[in-house]
Amino acid sequence: MELQWSSSLALMMLISVASAEDSAVEGVWSDFWILRFFVNISGYATIILPGYLLVQYFKRINYLETGRGLCFPVIKTCVFGSELKSGVQDEPSPTSPTEATESSFTKQILKLLACVLGLQVSYLTWGVLQERVMTKTYGKTETDPGVKFRDSQFLVFMNRILAVAVAGLCCALTKQPRHGAPMYKYSFASLSNILSSWCQYEALKFISFPTQVLAKASKVIPVMLMGKIVSHKSYEYWEYLTAMLISAGVSMFLLSSSQDKHPSTVTTFSGIVILTGYIIFDSFTSNWQDALFKYKMSSIQMMFGVNLFSCLFTVGSLLEQGAFFKSLGFMLQHSEFAVHACLLSVCSACGQLFIFYTISQFGAAVFTIIMTLRQAFAILLSCLIYGHSITVVGSLGLATVFLSLFLRVYARSRMKTKKRAAQCQSPVLKV
Repeated sequence: MELQWSSSLALMMLISVASAEDSAVEGVWSDFWILRFFVNISGYATIILPGYLLVQYFKRINYLETGRGLCFPVIKTCVFGSELKSGVQDEPSPTSPTEATESSFTKQILKLLACVLGLQVSYLTWGVLQERVMTKTYGKTETDPGVKFRDSQFLVFMNRILAVAVAGLCCALTKQPRHGAPMYKYSFASLSNILSSWCQYEALKFISFPTQVLAKASKVIPVMLMGKIVSHKSYEYWEYLTAMLISAGVSMFLLSSSQDKHPSTVTTFSGIVILTGYIIFDSFTSNWQDALFKYKMSSIQMMFGVNLFSCLFTVGSLLEQGAFFKSLGFMLQHSEFAVHACLLSVCSACGQLFIFYTISQFGAAVFTIIMTLRQAFAILLSCLIYGHSITVVGSLGLATVFLSLFLRVYARSRMKTKKRAAQCQSPVLKV
């Protein structure tokens, strides 16, 4: 009996040691962000690399001219686009009188306000739900402390799969314009969007709150610089001026309103690298989407294409890491979590409708300004609800932001009016 008890005790100690070693290994693994980054990249590469080789093969054998068979229409659309001739979609369409009227200053203001309101409501609600999902304990009883859901990549997949369903349904029920964008080009924006989201969450472990605030508030300038690289855009001096004023105003408001409410951590070199990656990936995403709109596609078509690849990337990574069925089982076990995740996905899908419409109407830089203001609106809403005071510096920052936004919209409207006037006078000058 004593020998059996000793053996059982030894076995229990062995299991404890093994569990401790597993926890230690998992802890060491979680300490190296660069390893997790490459694990995710390797998962995405299992989809990207075969797809890239397939696209290059079809182009090399000139499949557009020589291909045939049942799969030819699908491959032609996904690889080469729906148009047989390249470059047709890039020709600017003549501006009709109706379009010229709609681009008036008043209607531009109303469109911009609608985009701002839609984005703020969607993503402020999304932020509240996300915090609740990631911090709430599910399955808590008197005897069971409950568990928390940890896999944010599964939530990303949930958001993307609903967005694909909504966009696909809209494309099926409504008439969409024919465009020549190859399907694979959506994957670039999808991948950069996923990586920017990962960097954003990961950077919080290594940087201080003021550093994060300043980086996000100053993101307008990197977006404009990325626009020059991706789309070869040229910006006026007033666009750079208003971007700097908006960044300065938002930084003043956020830093003055959050000095005592958010603990700061030490900013490390890893945090700066991850934060730089977030800014680069996020700047590329909006500018690449802006460039794709030159194919004359609708915002619904853009939403469908980008989210389709996001679903492929995230589900592939989840399956390879063994987290998909584990997260699905958690959802089936906890109905409350399923409700929260579905509501989170609905807010994300609605927000994406406004995202792609805003980029198609106003461009990547204006969209980034609106999303930068989301942080200021969140703190302002908190001040109004809970009675927090706004400092003089914060009030000055808000005034600077709204003055800059009005100046930007007014200057853009004046530029468009001058271009239309020049287009109307040019035939007379030729005669």
